[in-house]
Amino acid sequence: MAVLPSIGTSVSFFYQIPTIHQQIESPLDLLTTNNHYALLCQQDTVLLHSNHVLSLPEGAAFPICSNSTTNVIRLFGDGLIWTAMVSLFKHLSPDTAISCRLYQPHPELDRALELQLTQPLTIDLQQQLTDLAQRLNIELVYLSARPTLNLPGLLVMDMDSTAIQIECIDEIAKLAGVGEQVASVTARAMNGELDFAQSLTQRVAKLQGAPEQVLQQVLDAVPLMPGLIQLVAHLKAHNWQVAIASGGFTYFTDALKTQLNLTATFANVLEIADGLLTGKVLGDIVDANTKAQVVNLLAAQYHIDVSQTVAIGDGANDIPMLNAAALGVAFHAKPKVQAQAQAAIRQGSLLQLLYLLD
Repeated sequence: MAVLPSIGTSVSFFYQIPTIHQQIESPLDLLTTNNHYALLCQQDTVLLHSNHVLSLPEGAAFPICSNSTTNVIRLFGDGLIWTAMVSLFKHLSPDTAISCRLYQPHPELDRALELQLTQPLTIDLQQQLTDLAQRLNIELVYLSARPTLNLPGLLVMDMDSTAIQIECIDEIAKLAGVGEQVASVTARAMNGELDFAQSLTQRVAKLQGAPEQVLQQVLDAVPLMPGLIQLVAHLKAHNWQVAIASGGFTYFTDALKTQLNLTATFANVLEIADGLLTGKVLGDIVDANTKAQVVNLLAAQYHIDVSQTVAIGDGANDIPMLNAAALGVAFHAKPKVQAQAQAAIRQGSLLQLLYLLD
């Protein structure tokens, strides 16, 4: 159904999404970027408002709320089909239309769907939607405010299992013949079961006597997290500072700093004597509190507003850092971290962080 405009307004088209489309197609297949839409779900019927013609059956007209807030939900992932949208809308806004648009912040990313909310979500509803999205295999992020690429900003990343795909200390331990002993402690530390500084001291002690060459062997084989290079390049092109704050080791963070031209890196220094690891860390340990301080330190140093700070990590020792930033993101994270972070990306590339920015 087309609604003719009055002078100075645009044409409105109303459509119904057929059931067959709901089961096999994604909203991303029907909608286009640079256009605005509204969706209304009534029971299992999906009605769509568009300002341009679509190849869909006509549907009944419905009222569109013009009240907008800064609160949005951004949806992305392989599970984003119309039936999933119906399930989400039943929780989010039954019988009320929601304005939406497609959002593609980088050419190497698929388009995301942004739902523009008229009021903030309660904590309970946020949790319900997060749980439902996980069951539907959708990435769902609720954002009440977003850092913008139009202003200088700061990203502080964890290294192990965030910027790179491995835990370096576990790989060193394998080559040193103590892999299982160290990996079990690492897993407990990242889950928040152990004090990080104490667990690091215990793990490093087991490396005593390992030849220095094992560090280079691990470095030569380090797999970067997919999307890391593109993310850093994109942020730096928009005058952002990008840093790593890691409970790992400078041997690896220094290499990443050079490779990616990072602003700064913070990590622990392994002591080496006569070409062998001594089993000790030099100086103060970079722990959870230190990582949180890095966010504030770099923001002050580069005169970046707190609202433009982002931190991302996967382990329990990242939680203070995530809380120190305006936007803290749990990435491929442990359940404890996901539960305490403002946002979570459960799967996929690191480049998806751009979905959470404006």
